[in-house]
Amino acid sequence: MNRQDGGEGKSRMPMRSCACGCDNTLSLTAASLSRRQFVAGAAAVAATGLGTGLGTVLGGSRALAQAADAKPYRIDVHHHLSPPTYIQAAVSNNFGDGLLRNWTPEKSLADMDQAGIAVSMLSVTQPGVNFISGEAARKLTRECNDYAAKLISDHPGRFGGFAMLPLTDTEGSLKEIAYALDTLKLDGIGLMTNYRDKWLGDPSFLPVMEELNRRKCVVYTHPSTADCCVNLLKTEPPTLVEWGTDTTRTIGDIVFSGNAQKFRDIKWIFSHAGGTMPFLIERFVRQPQIEAKYKPAVPDGALAELTRFYYDTAQTSNKASMSALTAIIPTSQILFGTDFPYRTGIDHVKGLRASGVFTDAQIMDIERGNAVRLLPRLGA
Repeated sequence: MNRQDGGEGKSRMPMRSCACGCDNTLSLTAASLSRRQFVAGAAAVAATGLGTGLGTVLGGSRALAQAADAKPYRIDVHHHLSPPTYIQAAVSNNFGDGLLRNWTPEKSLADMDQAGIAVSMLSVTQPGVNFISGEAARKLTRECNDYAAKLISDHPGRFGGFAMLPLTDTEGSLKEIAYALDTLKLDGIGLMTNYRDKWLGDPSFLPVMEELNRRKCVVYTHPSTADCCVNLLKTEPPTLVEWGTDTTRTIGDIVFSGNAQKFRDIKWIFSHAGGTMPFLIERFVRQPQIEAKYKPAVPDGALAELTRFYYDTAQTSNKASMSALTAIIPTSQILFGTDFPYRTGIDHVKGLRASGVFTDAQIMDIERGNAVRLLPRLGA
């Protein structure tokens, strides 16, 4: 089946401490995979002709999987789970497709093993808790975070987690940050790009952003359909255009609200290679030049802020997307992501190699090294 990002729910519903406390001197050489092992695996892959083109790649997945199986080492920062209570909420509120509702930990582990993925960072996909509010949102958020923590405990070394927040509820979010990071020891926070009619630079979110900054938190983001953009065209589900656009919209909101400059210790991860941001880079760069009111938010220019963020490869492991991203973003800021269960890990392993954009050493950094530097616990 040709899975697309559009599987992550219908267009709209009815309607560990972040610093990990780990030794920051950990590096890829201290992890289980040595450069020699990686090169040996790459050589095995090359021997099958996997680097010569997409057609060849698609025919060589068995050899690639065998090379990966020798020693799983990849880290997937964009991997979805569906806790039982979230599946119940999806059914009750009429959102989510079969991939969301039929997810199991065993399916995740099987896909990881096939693609040589050592660790997957778990997050609940869209719409998060955007379809409810108040105590119901707090309760579901807590249940999902508890489930993720138990999954991490039950499968040592295989999973990490980004905790969900009921972001429009400031008090509830601050309590959940403390619980998720101090008690559950999850690795960071997972946010939607929007909360119905607010994006992540909105002033109402400032108390939460201040706390995330104080904790030097890793914050992973995932697109969702905003109230503004539901069912705009009958021929286009929101996943086709709107989600990439919404990722770009929230990046712009973080940058031009001044939050990127103010909260410099938040480590942002944006899905899907930053959405349409790479294509729109000239507009990002020129905006403060055209309108002086934007200059205080980017005293060193918009590009200086954009190149500090991290971007994952989920659903963008192809030549066009990776060429655009690497034209402006250093390889050190790119992380391996798969969007499982909506795409497979092996899709992205093959895609990065078939793109012809990266050297073996750069692929090694994307698939593991950059994530270990961002989240040192994963290298242990």
